[in-house]
Amino acid sequence: MIRILTVVLLTALALPGLAQSPDKLGPGDTVHVTVFQQPDLTVDARIGDAGAISMPLVGPVKIAGQTTTQAAGTIAQALTDGQFLKAPQVAVALTTVRSRQVSVLGLIVHPGRYPLEEAHMKIPDLIAAAGGIAMGGSEDVTVIRDGKSQTVSALAKDFDLKGGDTVYIERAPVFYIYGEVIHAGAYPVKAGMTVMQAISIGGGITPRGSERRIKLRRLQADGKTREYDASLVDVVKADDVIFVKEALF
Repeated sequence: MIRILTVVLLTALALPGLAQSPDKLGPGDTVHVTVFQQPDLTVDARIGDAGAISMPLVGPVKIAGQTTTQAAGTIAQALTDGQFLKAPQVAVALTTVRSRQVSVLGLIVHPGRYPLEEAHMKIPDLIAAAGGIAMGGSEDVTVIRDGKSQTVSALAKDFDLKGGDTVYIERAPVFYIYGEVIHAGAYPVKAGMTVMQAISIGGGITPRGSERRIKLRRLQADGKTREYDASLVDVVKADDVIFVKEALF
């Protein structure tokens, strides 16, 4: 076995154009297998759902979960065990990556599945590849991995994506402002935002409005909406409705 692996390593270095990958192979990946001086055994194969490829003479050989170097050793061992070759020199190159993919869904310009071309792909790289966050999308994204979810900033550069991850861009939390403001409508909520800041985002109060007559409607945990008088320093939450009333003369 040691002799075979030594020959495999030397052959991998000697054969140009066959890039050895340190990443593990998985179902869906396509590999190019070369057996030195055995052109009939050269094959391009896709790793099946069972993790194996079909090799001439030996049939299915399981290589999923191995690096390309390890896979070359496995194939060489199978040829030796079958007594087809005494000292096969095998090289395996990863030609198409399909097992290491990430799904990006939600408010993204181009939702879909994207391959992890690099060993350490970051969320900003994935979002850029998918065309960017669509209008109204949140700057915080949900990453689902192994059935568990976590919230990560869309700008995070210290979070490595892994094959099988799903990145979901939800709608950004908003507040609504109506009444005597210059620009009524819905606007993104920022952490710690006050009613005064919310009014400023809405263009300010019109000459007819009053900063002393502001109502705030907020959805409670029981599903009911509560309305109360708001001050300029109250903190705004997602889905709050701010209504600026006319001044009393």
